[in-house]
Amino acid sequence: MPNRAQRRAAERQNQRLAAKANKTTLAQQVPIGKPQTMNATASVGGSDQPPPPDTFNFQDLVDEIKETSEARRAANRANAQYSTGPKTPEGKAKSSMNAVKTGLTGRSVLLPSDDALMYYEHLDRHFAEFAPATNKEKALVQTIADTEWRLLRIAPLEAGIYAVGRRKLADQFADESNLANRQDLITAEIFLTYRKDFSNLALQERRLRNQRKADVAELQQLQQERIQQRRDLIAHARQVANRCAQLKRDFYPAGLGFDFTFGEYTHFCDRNQEQYPLTHRDLDFDTVVAAYRAAQKEQNAA
Repeated sequence: MPNRAQRRAAERQNQRLAAKANKTTLAQQVPIGKPQTMNATASVGGSDQPPPPDTFNFQDLVDEIKETSEARRAANRANAQYSTGPKTPEGKAKSSMNAVKTGLTGRSVLLPSDDALMYYEHLDRHFAEFAPATNKEKALVQTIADTEWRLLRIAPLEAGIYAVGRRKLADQFADESNLANRQDLITAEIFLTYRKDFSNLALQERRLRNQRKADVAELQQLQQERIQQRRDLIAHARQVANRCAQLKRDFYPAGLGFDFTFGEYTHFCDRNQEQYPLTHRDLDFDTVVAAYRAAQKEQNAA
């Protein structure tokens, strides 16, 4: 199936051929109101009959154009077989990294030269700092950590550009006798030579910092909303617990629609009561309960 450009080219060619055929036919006809003055003696070769009009078959030209187009498409398909991309696993792996230049963009966070252990320690520090409790919060923390990982590359990249420049431009300004002045001149020449690369790094740094700032703000907003909702839920749980005490009934949070157990509820209340006089701030219920559940899991495993 020809593409749109090929179809349009064939249509324009057909229109030109049709116009040419129409012009040829009109030229062979006698104009209206003009007598025919051509006689037998004026004909070529002295023949008594005028020469027959040139024959023109429009369909033959259309068929010829189609044959040419088909032959061209067949040649293109044959040539395309010579550039089908890498076939070996090594070649495919190398080709997949063609778009990675600085590691500041794209979906690949880890470069082949990165230390995976350091990256996961970097992730652990971010998760410990932000303490996400929901899947959306965890996804944002992951994004923040990845953005910070990319930001950490910028300083080494700048140093690497200067190192490359000093090696390539080491012979510049040989006529300068003052060594300090010569080093300053070489540094300036490196900046002028690689100005586009330095500008690109600065642009990527601003983009990454803005992205990190926006993600942190969104994460903090989500956490504040979650903490406030949890505070309202705990306040409601206290009211229900007090009502159960007045009615001399046991308080089972899970049986009353709450997503925590009585042990988790009492643990948080005890911890929060100890902490509040010192900070005048309530603890994060989800963080305290998560630590409590982890401790209980370790205790049961032991």
